[in-house]
Amino acid sequence: MGEAVNEAKLEELAGKLVGDVASALSLYMAYIGDQAGVYAAMDEAGPQTVEQLAEKTGLNPKYLHQWLGSNAAAGYVTYDPAGETFSLTPEQALIFTREGQPACMQGFIQAVVSQYESHEKAVQTFKSGEGRPWSDQSDCCFCGTDRFFRPGYAANLVSQWIPSLDGVEKKLKAGAKVADIGCGHGSSTILMAEAYPASTIIGFDFHEPSIAEAKAKAQAAGVTNVEFHVARAQDFPGEDFDFACIFDALHDMGDPVGAAAHIRQALKGDGTFMLVEPMAGDSMAENMHPLGQIYYAFSTTVCTPASLAQEVGLGLGAQAGQKRLTEVLNEAGFTHVKRASETPTNMVLEVTG
Repeated sequence: MGEAVNEAKLEELAGKLVGDVASALSLYMAYIGDQAGVYAAMDEAGPQTVEQLAEKTGLNPKYLHQWLGSNAAAGYVTYDPAGETFSLTPEQALIFTREGQPACMQGFIQAVVSQYESHEKAVQTFKSGEGRPWSDQSDCCFCGTDRFFRPGYAANLVSQWIPSLDGVEKKLKAGAKVADIGCGHGSSTILMAEAYPASTIIGFDFHEPSIAEAKAKAQAAGVTNVEFHVARAQDFPGEDFDFACIFDALHDMGDPVGAAAHIRQALKGDGTFMLVEPMAGDSMAENMHPLGQIYYAFSTTVCTPASLAQEVGLGLGAQAGQKRLTEVLNEAGFTHVKRASETPTNMVLEVTG
């Protein structure tokens, strides 16, 4: 006979699961509301009935009635039963529809939806133990990832992270050569190009469609001191860089030691490498909280499969922690690693020597 079931604990866990199911469906509804423009139509519009919102959006009121019911029950929109109206508070608007604001969570939500979109491949990869290339993720994943990280970079990169590094801001203002490795859609690259017009910012990524998107975004932004090239982290071209950076991507690489070693060789003797990685403690026990839960989940279906699909396949995972990252950087030849800055979601390591 197995251990006796504790009925109270069973009821508690079942209740938690019901809440988790509700949350999962609420994210799905939030994604639909974003893509269909419902939140945007509600922003600063005041209380509206289903019929008024249907007229404004051109959407079927029967669908809106159900959608609003789910959102109101989740606390994502505000429901006034007296007037049968729905509205957004300023806080709800920031979270669900103020694009570009650090508090806007739609990019995060879009990234979650992308994982359900390709769930069959995720299960197959998990069962096989083999890798799954980054290029095999859905377009929704690429867009959601960029959309989620971009506001955080906009809020912190130029104002907090770069100033926290020894002497780097001065070099960038005077004119420096910068490598942004694993640049994705180029949000971080373009931010630096805009902030430091005297510097040349070069973005590298091994995913060709992302580089094409980055070039288009740079052109739209009107920046001319930026370049983008398709290249791997462990052998991107160029030398004598004053500054190199990787944003939330080293742990995705198959050979992070090789990548860091190549960065060290490409830097000038007094150059600096800024490594931005997800916030994590050095042990799993330290990561037993909602953010750790989220990062471990994305690491299961995105980060670790991407690493295992590449040569070496180290599989650091999104919760590697500063101690393990330092070991990787030391093995690559860097002698000095310190935490220069942090946010609730990221740690910023200054790497030299």
